[in-house]
Amino acid sequence: MRIAMIGLGRMGAGISRRLMRGDHEVVAFDRNPDLVEALAREGATAATSLEDAANKLSGPRIFWVMLPAGAPTETTIEQLMAIAQADDIIIDGGNSFYKDDIRRARALREKNLHYVDVGTSGGVWGLERGYCMMIGGDKETVNLLDPIFATLAPGLGTIPRTPNRLEQEGEDPRAEQGYMHAGPAGAGHFVKMVHNGIEYGLMQAYAEGFDILKGKKSDRLAEDERFDLNLTDIAEVWRRGSVISSWLLDLTAAALAKDQMLTQFSGRVADSGEGHWTIEAAMEEAVPVNVLSAALFARYRSRVEHTFGDQVLSAMRFGFGGHVEIPQ
Repeated sequence: MRIAMIGLGRMGAGISRRLMRGDHEVVAFDRNPDLVEALAREGATAATSLEDAANKLSGPRIFWVMLPAGAPTETTIEQLMAIAQADDIIIDGGNSFYKDDIRRARALREKNLHYVDVGTSGGVWGLERGYCMMIGGDKETVNLLDPIFATLAPGLGTIPRTPNRLEQEGEDPRAEQGYMHAGPAGAGHFVKMVHNGIEYGLMQAYAEGFDILKGKKSDRLAEDERFDLNLTDIAEVWRRGSVISSWLLDLTAAALAKDQMLTQFSGRVADSGEGHWTIEAAMEEAVPVNVLSAALFARYRSRVEHTFGDQVLSAMRFGFGGHVEIPQ
């Protein structure tokens, strides 16, 4: 298929490259011409503007917007709405707020356009590992785009299959491949939002645990109760057969192996906003989220005073997403 990729940052460029490896045609546009030129050297068709990108597609035209949530995405989608023709498709693959998706989909329908929201997980590793995708939109449009999603997804891989799957009506067989149609517009980003909220909690648990391990040699403890523990070895042994093994732990182990004190990282931990939105959704639904809310507030606290656990959080964020939080 032929698709315009709008935004060629870490994720947009990786998605474009994976699509091209799967024999799809990519029309590439970014406000930074150097990023466009780099992708063009690898086989993409360069576009100099949104209008130029549209002219290089044939109907129904597919535009994938991969920009930061908020004003950059909002402005770009508004511009595409003015350019698009009936039956064209606009995809938002960033981390937009799901209620914005619902509003945009309604506005696009009035112009006979289609809107699809794709919660995309995989970070800088997605090019090689594939991207886990949670998709919102009408069924017909999502099915039309299936060749694109199938190329981007990780596939079945070596993960053991879940027993008794597909025995109940309504289960999406594509979930085993690493992508799913979550529901109507907004559902994809809603599922990804909660995914990120859970991610905050998991990361915070690891961070606090390693902080306790590091602190066991504190001179505030009785001398015979002090242990000078090797964090690198602990992370490594937990990766192998432990019930708390995970990709986040893999990333932590890699960071500790490089520098056990994590001096590269400030511990001033940012948040994408999705943790905040998850807490808001929980409040609307009256769902208690003790762990997720505490994890979000811990990030706020990290910007005032830092702990080693906060440095562990920064190391994980750099590992999966390339988020740079250097010492301040």
